[in-house]
Amino acid sequence: MFFWIARLVVGRRLAVLLAAGVFVVVGVVWGTSAFGRLAAGGFDDPGSQSTLAAQRISAELGQRAPDVLVLYSSRSATVDAPAFRDAVGGVESRLRALPVVAAVAGYYDGASARFLSADRHSTYVAVQLRAGDDSQRRSAFDMIKPVLSAPGLSAQVGGDVAVQAAGDDVTKRDVARGEMFAFPVVLVLLVVLFGSVVAALMPLLVGIVAILGALTATRVAESVTTVSTFAINTITLLGLGMAIDYALIVISRFREQLRRGDSPHEAARRTVVTAGRTVVVSGLTVTLSLASMLVFPEVFLHSMALGGMSAVFIAMVTSLTVLPAALAVLGQRVNALPVRKRAVRAGDGADGAADDGAWAAIARAVMRRPARYASAVVLVLAVLSIPVLHLRFGGFDERVLPAGSGPRVAAEALARDFPGLASYPIEVLAEGAGTDQLARLAGTIRGLPGVSSATVSAARAGHALVEVSYHGEPAAASTRALVSEIRGLPTPAGVSVLVTGPPAEVADQLHSLAAGLPWMLLTMALVTLVLLFLSFGSVVLPVKAVVVNVLSVGAAFGVLVWGFQDGHLSGILRFTPTSYLEPTTLVLVLALLFGLATDYEVFLLSRVREEWARRGDNTAAVAAGLQRTGGLITAAALLLGVVTAGFASGQLVIAKLIGVGMVTGLALDAILVRTILVPSTMKLLGRLNWWLPAPLAGLYRHFGLQEAEAPAPIGHPDPEPSSRA
Repeated sequence: MFFWIARLVVGRRLAVLLAAGVFVVVGVVWGTSAFGRLAAGGFDDPGSQSTLAAQRISAELGQRAPDVLVLYSSRSATVDAPAFRDAVGGVESRLRALPVVAAVAGYYDGASARFLSADRHSTYVAVQLRAGDDSQRRSAFDMIKPVLSAPGLSAQVGGDVAVQAAGDDVTKRDVARGEMFAFPVVLVLLVVLFGSVVAALMPLLVGIVAILGALTATRVAESVTTVSTFAINTITLLGLGMAIDYALIVISRFREQLRRGDSPHEAARRTVVTAGRTVVVSGLTVTLSLASMLVFPEVFLHSMALGGMSAVFIAMVTSLTVLPAALAVLGQRVNALPVRKRAVRAGDGADGAADDGAWAAIARAVMRRPARYASAVVLVLAVLSIPVLHLRFGGFDERVLPAGSGPRVAAEALARDFPGLASYPIEVLAEGAGTDQLARLAGTIRGLPGVSSATVSAARAGHALVEVSYHGEPAAASTRALVSEIRGLPTPAGVSVLVTGPPAEVADQLHSLAAGLPWMLLTMALVTLVLLFLSFGSVVLPVKAVVVNVLSVGAAFGVLVWGFQDGHLSGILRFTPTSYLEPTTLVLVLALLFGLATDYEVFLLSRVREEWARRGDNTAAVAAGLQRTGGLITAAALLLGVVTAGFASGQLVIAKLIGVGMVTGLALDAILVRTILVPSTMKLLGRLNWWLPAPLAGLYRHFGLQEAEAPAPIGHPDPEPSSRA
């Protein structure tokens, strides 16, 4: 298969490049329109009780908890002052005139004490929007913002929709800032690694194609299903990151073949057959690892999966077709615009004699004492994983935003000045309850531990809404336990009770993720086992890869728990620790790290397998494989780390967590796992690495992703001195 692709790509290279140009134009003109069409939110399970209850409340009562809370305050005047009353009343009148506003409630409507601060210098207005989903609420919020200011008063806008809108805005700014930081730094590093400006530009061109292609795919997906705006994050991260990884492999192998004396066309064909096979295995592994997130019902995870899968798959296809076609056209000109006479070998794939070099020396040193080195690395990873034992989950609240963000300041002020207000109340929908039954239900809820108030806020035609305020945070374990207690209350015959509100949404989300996580893990493990078996013809290496990946990912998660849940990185990264971690973000990090760990495993084992086929010596094959890929893996991890570092420098806590998780996982994988743990375990296993039972050997012969063409023999002339790094 790869030999056929190589002949087609090189033989039709101009047509391939022309098709790529058309694809880029479509991406620029049409694909980028996805930015304005993606949905906000998407963190809830659409089949959960909380979602069903919210829909029923909206349909039967036309009312739900306020979407927006606007706090008005004055240092000099009290709420009883005519100017204060007129200013807030004017805002309420303007809001009621807007078609996107369903209801407005405030102190001046019924003189309710809950709208009045203790010092009487502040009040708030609760706004319910006429919207069916998160995207419509965001659009409605944008429409009401211009009318919220009140003359002579300080106005602070908070509430669930305001927090989501601020999160979306900060995310977009973080992505833009990350790209502005990553592109020039990555370009400089690529120039240093390759020693040539032309060669350094090629990975960035592949990344641009991957990003534009993924945006086009997302635009198509958006026309048939809901796609969250957070898909842009994974498109940017993986589109650029994986394009760089795959381009490093392809360009390095192409330059190696040129130095061996191949013509540009022959070098491009051999590159597709060898490095192209590695790219395909890696791309499929990462793509299918991301696909494991599709087992969850949340739109957020679906969107991240679709965006990431599109970016990785297009980066893979581009590196297999467009990049070799361009290299065949460039030939030796790929080394044009040199910045020095010789390139750093980490960027050149450690060509030359595979038995001589720093990476081979490291491999031999490790394999002289394999048990000692393997035990030391496992111990380090295990110690780093210890914090995972006290991992706690919770949902989003305003603390994910920067400390000075308007919605966060408003939420903190509302909580401080209106202690009876629940910015994120528990909502209980009672259907079929009479007046006495409803009163008893509210009284029972009021008597539960942790409840500060339970009032009937709406009633119509046998449907009633009880709004429950509580002590503590909406995402706290105690609040989720309160949701379970309310759901477990006995109800009279003919009466049904449904519980919703942000705390119930968090509880349902955690239940949904817990149900889907085993299937996600099983999917990732099966994908890794099957693809590595088909790639390397071994049943031992895939199992070892899964075990090693678990150790590596566990260590990275331990750092996240220590740094974010326990707050040890809050000073350096400037965020507010919440004593728990948001689970959907961890699911994303899990899929990314597991896929990337397998990605680097494929990079290393592909060359080890190649050397094993030529030599039949396990120790020599491991040393040669690390010599040829150690620099590449380190360079790939460094470059992808630069891309993800932009996330860690962002303002949103979610972005910081993704960035730190990725950088930590990449560093552990490149430094400890691929350089020390894999060589030591392969030495301990010896020939058992390549064990394949007879029944599976036949399966591998028929379906394995084997090379169609052998690489050049060991004695093939190599005009340049061997690599030392």
